[in-house]
Amino acid sequence: MPDSDGFDEFYRGSRQRLLGFLYVLTGDLAEAQDAAQEAYVRAWQRWSTVQGYDDPEAWLRVVASRIAVSRWRSLRSRARAYLRHGAPENVPAPSTETVEVVAALRRLPEAQRTALALHYLLGLPVAEVARETAAPVGTVKARLSRGRVALAGLLTVPELEEAADA
Repeated sequence: MPDSDGFDEFYRGSRQRLLGFLYVLTGDLAEAQDAAQEAYVRAWQRWSTVQGYDDPEAWLRVVASRIAVSRWRSLRSRARAYLRHGAPENVPAPSTETVEVVAALRRLPEAQRTALALHYLLGLPVAEVARETAAPVGTVKARLSRGRVALAGLLTVPELEEAADA
């Protein structure tokens, strides 16, 4: 187990400098934060070795800058592919039904939403959903049942409600 006290001190003492360096390097705060986070993860994983370096922060800067450059190259490659192949032709806008279903799913508890997505969208059997979510099969079945009921309540059809009221 790495020396967490030593790493915590290293992190607190270097995080602002590293983030500032990466921000200047990338010109994008979110990219800088992502690269810094990944660099600190790698430093933590190798802390027993890194802490013994003459300048652990220099190692961190090299790793972080390589991560940032790698991400930039990946984005550049994707942009080139987009330019080479162009935008997808005739991508239809999502239907109002799709938008309504997604909005309704967002209102469900995460566990129900995950079970519904794995089972109905990806077609996984209940046992596989249970394994992937680390939940008992009975719990997955309950989540699916409650999720379906909740969705039915959230996805009311106005024409049917008007006919029922008449």
